[in-house]
Amino acid sequence: MIRVMIADDHQLFAEGLSQALNSLPDTRVVGVVASGPALDEALMSQPAEVSIVDIEMPGGDGIDTIAELGMRTKAIVVSMHANEAQRERASDAGARGFFSKAVPLTTLAAAVRAVADGENLLEISDEARDELLETYREAQLDPGAASLTQREREILQLLAAGVSATDELADRLYISQKTVKNHLASVFQKLAVSDRTQAAIEAIRLGIAKPN
Repeated sequence: MIRVMIADDHQLFAEGLSQALNSLPDTRVVGVVASGPALDEALMSQPAEVSIVDIEMPGGDGIDTIAELGMRTKAIVVSMHANEAQRERASDAGARGFFSKAVPLTTLAAAVRAVADGENLLEISDEARDELLETYREAQLDPGAASLTQREREILQLLAAGVSATDELADRLYISQKTVKNHLASVFQKLAVSDRTQAAIEAIRLGIAKPN
């Protein structure tokens, strides 16, 4: 799971981006702030692998903030002022990506994955960047979620549909209650959850199951 922080004083844009990224199975927005100083403070208590940063914000320039943050987070600049001069400033400050706010969500999500994976999108040409981002278009599940067995997925689908009692799960799947409990223990471990409700919520978020 890639933890993302958003720093942008345009509330509607920031909230919309947050909702969009949270809808993806491999990204989670851990904070939305409206200024550079607020980003600095937020990262002290809530680490984020990637930060999406606007340029013009109250309390200082977003690019200056990126330079001050150093290695604490990998920054992608997303701004209305997407010109070459600002791009160069962002690169000099240590940003890993630079996009206009008109960028499609799929492209920005791919950029988040690439930057989290260690890529620097500002060190390559736009053509090479676009080719690279194509390899990051698909969401990458955490190893635990990716390792779920077919039976464990079936249990998660039933949980999401409101079937949670051990005996009913056993009846639906034609297995013993002990086997159900063993599968649930494995699911809890793989998804890093502690109960059936959390497992169902995580399964819906990951796209493994649909809500009832």
